[in-house]
Amino acid sequence: MDTATLTAIISLAAAGSGILLGWLGRSRAIRQDTVAEASKDARLHTDMEYIKRGIDDVRIEQRAQGQRFEALAERVTRVEESTKQAHHRLNRLDGQGGGQ
Repeated sequence: MDTATLTAIISLAAAGSGILLGWLGRSRAIRQDTVAEASKDARLHTDMEYIKRGIDDVRIEQRAQGQRFEALAERVTRVEESTKQAHHRLNRLDGQGGGQ
């Protein structure tokens, strides 16, 4: 084997190994990108679930607050009716007592 053939073989081997190493590096980078993207998506999904639970809690509290408001409004109406009746009784008593 002469020097030119040996040089050509070594050059082909170097080029082949360069292509192989480049391909392996690219596929490794793609796998790492995929893992990073999956991690990012999982974190985003977890954050969205946390926000959804928070919104659900706010809705439940808002519904309960509305029920408390309705109950209080009903009680105020009853107190107003009772006060009106008491005023009528007091006015009758005033009318009866003032005439004597």
